[in-house]
Amino acid sequence: MGTKQLNISTFIGCEKTYEEADVVLFGVPFDGTTSFRPGTRFAMQAIRTDSYGLETYSPYLNRDLEDVSIHDGGDLELPLGNTEKVLEQIKEFSQEILKDGKKFLMVGGEHLVSLPTIKAAYDKFPNLHVIHIDAHTDLRDAYLGEKLSHASVIRRSHDFLGDGRIYQFGIRSGMKEEFEWAKKHTYMERFSLETLKDIVNQLQDVPVYVTIDLDVLDPGVFPGTGTPEPGGITYKELLEAIQQLQSLNQIVAADLVELSPQYDPSGASTAMACKTVREMLLTLID
Repeated sequence: MGTKQLNISTFIGCEKTYEEADVVLFGVPFDGTTSFRPGTRFAMQAIRTDSYGLETYSPYLNRDLEDVSIHDGGDLELPLGNTEKVLEQIKEFSQEILKDGKKFLMVGGEHLVSLPTIKAAYDKFPNLHVIHIDAHTDLRDAYLGEKLSHASVIRRSHDFLGDGRIYQFGIRSGMKEEFEWAKKHTYMERFSLETLKDIVNQLQDVPVYVTIDLDVLDPGVFPGTGTPEPGGITYKELLEAIQQLQSLNQIVAADLVELSPQYDPSGASTAMACKTVREMLLTLID
């Protein structure tokens, strides 16, 4: 019997082995604390399928996935219903990648799954700074009595990062108390990404983690998300922001969260998520 090329589902251009790779892509199919419309657990599956509508080459960054070493590690198998155990498994997986001298792009999943990946990066890089692009503050101390929630992920990250380490952009939704708390503890630009370039210049030489919640995009552009928030940015503005990240010298890891593909039957939201994955993978390459 002759050899046969197996049809193994990976993101386009990410077929290197783990040992060969400089960057690891993986999915986290968890939406266990979603408070409005669930479905982000299906994001990475949809993104992988639709990625074959993309080219591997990015004309924005003049880089090609075919020229770099990226491994698609698949999706984590998680014990749904046990949030603390889920977060611990995500952190352990992320720590292994960083310990092996690689970077990662994690694709959620709801935004809470960023907490253990940020913590893993912080454990290796104690001077870690976080760039947070989102529609929502995510600064509640608790939501419906739960401290571990998609609505509190940045507040929980602040628990170990402390002041002066979190930079928020595009924020246009949250409780008044969250906005007031942010004035003392985070850098926050409301409604736009206009000062991102200035902050990137300040953070050029420190380790940086980038977390992008796709609901930063206006729902008229990107309806495929669980908590749509009108008044957002355009996709072109998001691409320009990613281009600005190229000035950072130490992006150590990143994530992309909150695509719920079933809420956009046109497929446009998944197409935008796919393109963003490509751009962020190429951004992580040194």
